[in-house]
Amino acid sequence: MTDSDRTVDFGFERVAAADKAERVRSVFASVAPKYDVMNDLMSFGVHRLWKQFTLSLTGLKPGGSALDVAGGTGDLTAGLLRQVGKSGRVVCSDINPAMLDVGRDRLLDKGFVGNVEFMVADAEKLTFEENTFDCVTIGFGLRNVTDKAAALKSMHRVLKPGGQLLVLEFSTPVLPGLKPVYDAYSFRVLPLLGRFVAKDADSYRYLAESIRMHPDQETLLEMLRAAGFAHARYHNLTGGIVALHRGYKI
Repeated sequence: MTDSDRTVDFGFERVAAADKAERVRSVFASVAPKYDVMNDLMSFGVHRLWKQFTLSLTGLKPGGSALDVAGGTGDLTAGLLRQVGKSGRVVCSDINPAMLDVGRDRLLDKGFVGNVEFMVADAEKLTFEENTFDCVTIGFGLRNVTDKAAALKSMHRVLKPGGQLLVLEFSTPVLPGLKPVYDAYSFRVLPLLGRFVAKDADSYRYLAESIRMHPDQETLLEMLRAAGFAHARYHNLTGGIVALHRGYKI
């Protein structure tokens, strides 16, 4: 079956697999200018703590190398740059040029130059050589990828032996009573915030729907193992609203 025949989820909608990447690009091109403001509003700033926890587990040392897939506006990239120092190397990749432009400007404003690269890249088909990076991160990007299994295998390929993948993503609430509250917030409040702040309710409705269509914690854990990651495990954050999955290349 070709991509033109196969259908995949785009939020709650089914679309041709060949069309999803372009539709995702359109969403993030629309929200890029207000993306960081919206992240703070939507999560009440807690997204910063989720990212700090992710960064605390990279194991990176000065002189190391890291790839931030779907790096967007550069939050994780900035943290990785601080860890590897001037002698290290970090690549911020994203399929969306508009998001990369925002990230490049933000990191330049923070004084990060010389050891950071920005690259338009498809997570499913990373063009880096095999065994290139000590650590690969992807924050809130995997659920937007058309073929998640292919992306995980691609990230595994570019890791060095002993290198670690960290996947930070929205997940399935596990705290009793949290899911109905979270659903009401996601489907009523988020589109309203998108409408009034980002002037784009539809994109934020898609983002809420894409969270519900993303594999739950155990399913994603098995996907990491199937992609070749060893010692794979996950940490639930904020009652499972977000989960951090991690695994190593051996």
